[in-house]
Amino acid sequence: MIFAQISKIANPIVVKLDKWFDESIRFVPNLIIAILILVVFRFLARYGSRFMEKGLGRASQNIALVSLISALTRIAIVTTGLFFALGVLGLDKTVTSLLAGAGVLALALGFAFQDLTTNFISGAFIAIQRPIKVGDVIETNGFTGKVLSIGLRSVKLDNFAGQLVELPSKDIFQKPIVNFTHSGDRRVQLECSIGYKDDLFMVEELALSAINPLPFLDKKKMVELNFIRFSEKSIDFEVLIWIDQVKIGPGPAKSLAMKAIKKVFDENNIAFPTQVRPLDLLPPLTKD
Repeated sequence: MIFAQISKIANPIVVKLDKWFDESIRFVPNLIIAILILVVFRFLARYGSRFMEKGLGRASQNIALVSLISALTRIAIVTTGLFFALGVLGLDKTVTSLLAGAGVLALALGFAFQDLTTNFISGAFIAIQRPIKVGDVIETNGFTGKVLSIGLRSVKLDNFAGQLVELPSKDIFQKPIVNFTHSGDRRVQLECSIGYKDDLFMVEELALSAINPLPFLDKKKMVELNFIRFSEKSIDFEVLIWIDQVKIGPGPAKSLAMKAIKKVFDENNIAFPTQVRPLDLLPPLTKD
């Protein structure tokens, strides 16, 4: 009687176990195939990422972008292999659930790290379009400096004052950039003033004679002097000079040009008017 009851309980369990065993035996080939698919895609991911890294390394000097695309390529290939393996195992519903979950997760992360995502995307576009390169002297977002590095998240500048300026990539990508190195040319502008009693033709001749001999000028372009306005106590003019950036920077070039103009004006009794002591109210200077 007891054995009959035990047998009545055990028989369904045994039948179920036998069924599971038979299904496991039939499942083994699919499992082996799935494992082989994962192994093959693992090797494809390794060599695919290396190929992508070498190819992009020749086209872009942005190491961060090359590494990111290489890593994304590896992840994409491995993920594709995982989906194929799950399909072979008959876990199609699992694949659909994973895709749906990945989409929701990506959407949530996009909202949570919106600024970070924007910086990465902007950094990628900067690396692809290459509006700036390492070593360029640029002006953007109120900062002027030499580009030290271009990453996906930020661009680092040397501001020529001993400080390191790190700007988010989205600010570089979305706002205007003045690239002083791109064309190789650099123009320096000086603004000066003279009194109403001075001879404009003489002032122009003296200023050009002082500027033209400077050794750092770009000889392919002429020095320009333009009178630009009549102000309350002076006549204003500007001098435009093109410099050879290999020999000198814009700051020292402007300083030397100002010294040259000041010297020749002093030698010819031409003074610069000020608001406190206008030139026309000063007694004329006489040479010894």
